[in-house]
Parts: sequence; C-alpha cells; structure tokens
Amino acid sequence: MMGQAVAHTYSARREGDFMLQAHDVHKFFGSLHVLDSVSLDVAKGEVVCIIGPSGSGKSTFLRCINHLDKIDAGRMSVDGRLVGYTERGSRLHELPERDLLKQRADIGMVFQHFDLFPHMSVLENVCLAPVLLKRRTKQEAKAAAVELLRRVGLADKLQAYPVQLSGGQQQRVAIARALAMEPKLMLFDEPTSALDPELVGEVLVVMKELARTGMTMIVVTHEIGFASEVADTLVFMDRGRVVESGDPRTVISQPREERTRTFLSQVLS
Repeated sequence: MMGQAVAHTYSARREGDFMLQAHDVHKFFGSLHVLDSVSLDVAKGEVVCIIGPSGSGKSTFLRCINHLDKIDAGRMSVDGRLVGYTERGSRLHELPERDLLKQRADIGMVFQHFDLFPHMSVLENVCLAPVLLKRRTKQEAKAAAVELLRRVGLADKLQAYPVQLSGGQQQRVAIARALAMEPKLMLFDEPTSALDPELVGEVLVVMKELARTGMTMIVVTHEIGFASEVADTLVFMDRGRVVESGDPRTVISQPREERTRTFLSQVLS
C-alpha cells in the first residue's frame, strides 16, 4: 500500500522536504466513498503521475489538494501548512475565504478544459490574477506574462483571443496563467484529454520542460508514455484507493498488483 511505499522511499527525508503530505484522506459524495484512506507524500521538486480508470478518485484527490473539495477525514498539507484549515490545540478550524485564496495562490491547477476568459486577449488572461491576487503592478504582470508566453511557445499570440487559438494553444495559455501566480506546486488534471490527438504533443513538451526546471508537479494523466519518461513516481488508483506506486518503469513493466496489470494491459494494448 501507499503508506508502506512512501515510508520506504522517503524514510530519510525530513518533513520539510515534502511539498505534499496526504495522510489517510477520505472523501464522500453522499454515500459514495470517493477517496478511501489515500496517503501520498510528494517531495519538493518531484513529479508524480497518477493513473487509473475513470471514477477512481484521481481528479477528486487533486481538487482536495487545493480545497476545491473538502476532505471528510484525514490530513492534507502543502509545504508544511494544513490545506484549508488552521489547527488550534486539538481542533481544526476552516480558514476564512481570504486566507484560503492566499493558500490556493501557491497551488497552480490546470484543468481538462481551459476556462480562459473569452473576452480577454491571451496576454490579459495571463496578467489578470497576479494583478488582482498578488498585487503586482500591471507593468510587472505584463513583463512576467510575456516571458511565460514565450516559454510556452506563444510569444506571437499575445493579442490573440481564445477563439482564435487551437485547443493545444489554449491549454498552453492555461499553463502560463497558472505559472503567473508563481506557485509552489502545479496540479494537472488530465490536461490533454480534451485535445485532438495531433495537439497533445505540444502541451506535453511544455510540461516536460516545466518538470526539468524542478517544479513540483502532480499530474493525472492517461499518457503512459509521458508518465514513464517524466515522472519520478507513478501512482495507480482504483475505487478511491492507492493500489500501487513506485518507479514508473517498474510499475509499468513489472506491476505487483493484479488490478494494476489488468488496467495496464487494457491501456497499452
């Protein structure tokens, strides 16, 4: 199980070395037990890819990391701070919205669908949050946005509007927008699943480059090749539980669990 794997892999690490610590996390939607005792430690600078069938709890786990969905039991910390709560004595108190927004600013998230503001240019989409939430001047935000858009290969699209872009280009704008907040942790929720196959590669190239810079990343994906090449750790989830985790090449080529073998035989065939 995941707790055992983490203890073995990171036994020499101190708590401050971890960007994410999730311990015995549970989440219910009504009677549906979506996350069942999920534990996962992610070291600073580590890239973790999460795979699994639809409905296995992967996306819900990501949403719990930035408190878009509240966990029902367990603990979740990012960079040593409890997510969504403050602890006083032995009791947890939910953060006020203002403090929660500050905490979320450290956690970038890229969704399946790009959710760009259609009435704003590419440059305006990337500049908006740093000005509103981080109190950057418009000049500072613009300079940073231009550099980020250059990094994702869109320096020639600054004044374009989302409707004028391909799906892959829109997703690269969404990545630049998340990076504009200078997050400590980046979450990707199946960022290529809504794209036409020929556009997937251009987004994965940006994500690979981001991983090479040392950004801590947790990626829910169906791109097994990407996970094998980029991830430090591969996690397989099913029915709300972590079934198996470890070195991606080992998990893919020599999975320990029968459920993992069955899933991989289907997606790799």
